[in-house]
Amino acid sequence: MRRGELYRVKKASESDPRKFRVFVVVSRQALIDTRFSTVICAPVYSDYEGLSTQVPVGIAEGLKHDSSIHCDGLVSLPKSALTNYVGMLSLEKLRILNMALRSALQIDEE
Repeated sequence: MRRGELYRVKKASESDPRKFRVFVVVSRQALIDTRFSTVICAPVYSDYEGLSTQVPVGIAEGLKHDSSIHCDGLVSLPKSALTNYVGMLSLEKLRILNMALRSALQIDEE
């Protein structure tokens, strides 16, 4: 499992109307490589409003249609739930994801 990978997860929460949702792993690689059983992920939705906390993604990342990563909706998911690999973010998309995460968490660049 790597930071920036996308996985299709079955019913991640009871409040989600979809049977499946795609998530992007955003935890630091050092945590992913440990025995901790969970990782932090950002959900992917089909809508995109152009917010600084959203990252546009699509077919290039293994999805069926244009979507966006929503960094305002971070969740902790069990690694065991991340088994249906969808794709991987490019280095450029990872850079944009980092900026969106900084915006979502209100972390100033130094």
